[in-house]
Amino acid sequence: MIVGVGGQGVIMISKVLALLCQSQGYQVKQSEVHGMAKRGGGVFCHVRFGEEVWSPTIPMGEADMLIALEWAEGLRWLPFLRPETGIFIADTQRIVPPFACRNRAVGAQTAYAKETPAEILEKVSDGYALDAGGFASELGDARAANTILLGALSASLDFADEDWLKIIAKFVPKGSEKVNERAFGKGRDWIEEVRNNPDEMLPDAPPPAMPAMPAGDVEINLEIVDAWCKSCNICVRLCPERCLELNELQIVRLNDPDACTGCRLCEWLCPDFAITVNRVRLNNNRKGKREAA
Repeated sequence: MIVGVGGQGVIMISKVLALLCQSQGYQVKQSEVHGMAKRGGGVFCHVRFGEEVWSPTIPMGEADMLIALEWAEGLRWLPFLRPETGIFIADTQRIVPPFACRNRAVGAQTAYAKETPAEILEKVSDGYALDAGGFASELGDARAANTILLGALSASLDFADEDWLKIIAKFVPKGSEKVNERAFGKGRDWIEEVRNNPDEMLPDAPPPAMPAMPAGDVEINLEIVDAWCKSCNICVRLCPERCLELNELQIVRLNDPDACTGCRLCEWLCPDFAITVNRVRLNNNRKGKREAA
């Protein structure tokens, strides 16, 4: 099973796996729910392969592997994992749904899953939690997080790396083949390293979605990558403060900076990572002093 939220590439992972298995001579059946294209909506896929497959869906408690691209979605689907032998691979990335952010003040707590990776991994027979989004950013493209998880998945399936990469190249955007190849290798190498040195895994909770900050004025600004914005209008429509709009080129912009609370919903909901919300605390005791929030 592959689970996550809209915009992360859940469908891409399932299609890569399905086509790879088919190319190896297996019978493959796939079932997916992908209507929630807006970032934040749940998306999940079942992929079954073998010499003969009768049903496309996996009964609860019988998934051999559960791949989660978002932390809370991974927890939600854990009952489908085979308890004695199932493998759980999850990105610790947190995409907080809008209804979990009723209080949007800086430092406010969200109604999001509180379980840490260490707590969850104790409950599964074979589990891994990694910061795939962080690894992808280090490689130069945060959108390659799903390929890092494919690399992690590959370490538990007996298919050659070159076969994986040949199929992945069919699904990634043209020109991104090299970064996705590095991302695949990063995920596979990480799993192998952790299996040899379990203490290398990140056992701590994901960073708070809205970290609490000491008293003081907070300066908020948005970084928008124009080339990545697809004019989908999701951020504009779902901004609680109605402070975003599309400009004459249909690229998102902040039209009312004073109304922005820095809640980060636009950043979490953007399917293409085009928005980054920066919050900087101004230290009033030392004029001009700024600290990243």
